[in-house]
Amino acid sequence: MRQVGVIGLDLAKQNFQVHGAAADGTVAFNRKLRRGDVLRFFEKTPPCLVAMEACGGSHYWAREIRAYGHDVRLIPPVYVKPFVKRGKTDAADAEAISEAASRKTMRFVPIKSAEQQASAMILKVRALLVRQQTQAINALRAHLSELGLVAAGGMAKVAALIEIVRDESDSRLPKAARFALSELATQIEALTRQIAKIEREIVAEAKRDEDMRRLTTIPGVGAITAASVKAFVPDPAGFVSGRHFAAWLGLTPKPHSSGGKERQVGISKMGNAMLRSLLVLGASAVLRHSKNKAEGPQWIAAMLARRPFKIVAVALANKMARILWALLTKGGVYRKARPDEGLARA
Repeated sequence: MRQVGVIGLDLAKQNFQVHGAAADGTVAFNRKLRRGDVLRFFEKTPPCLVAMEACGGSHYWAREIRAYGHDVRLIPPVYVKPFVKRGKTDAADAEAISEAASRKTMRFVPIKSAEQQASAMILKVRALLVRQQTQAINALRAHLSELGLVAAGGMAKVAALIEIVRDESDSRLPKAARFALSELATQIEALTRQIAKIEREIVAEAKRDEDMRRLTTIPGVGAITAASVKAFVPDPAGFVSGRHFAAWLGLTPKPHSSGGKERQVGISKMGNAMLRSLLVLGASAVLRHSKNKAEGPQWIAAMLARRPFKIVAVALANKMARILWALLTKGGVYRKARPDEGLARA
């Protein structure tokens, strides 16, 4: 068999596709492998460049294949798609991965360790429980509103609705409705306890980890945001600058230019949606505090005077992302700016 320089591996649950190419780009093989045969195949193959699309299981396979001496690279799927030739098949996908990996300008995803994946799982489970809690609360509010029982917005007011459901003497709620909504109230209470348990563990870990302690000195960055940055950004030094990091998060305008006409639309919203949402929420909290307390840098007040609140929140989230990158790559803690600092840059 011809010496293989690049292998493109198309991942699946059971049937994997491998495409091997020589150094000059000619095809050496393109074949299927059963799941149990994948590691044995790479154990027998001389060390070479192995590429695969970044996905949920790619980090596991990257660690296992790298143990046999191969140079493993993970490619974002959006960068592989342009290399697929007419139609989608496993063989075409594996060939596209192999071809994309050979490009000098290709960008790769850092391989995560099992510990980093476990940290991300904690955050993803919390996000799932929060979504389920929100769904249950919205359902409870909607059903009670059908009977004329309405409470103010916010989590603090949900307890009043649950008390109505639990109160057997309240005649405003029919028996059948109380039976059904009691189960919903029990689910809300259970989800609230589970979320609180996970958040306590996240806060405890943030206090133990040196990097997360430094990140939480940034206004608007709490334990959950710091933990998310550590889990979802395993190699911050892989970004050239803080601006590249903010662009990766989708916090920069999306260019749509042609024929010499420069146009910029809304933010690209690329990258990790959870981390971007946390930064925007943290920035919104900082802006509300600045408006209520008449504090904060003057550039924030100047922007709020001429731009909508949400646009300013995204701009501040962009700035927070660049500060996060600086602290992770250069060390140190956040230094609070003077109220007049940054006005010239605004």
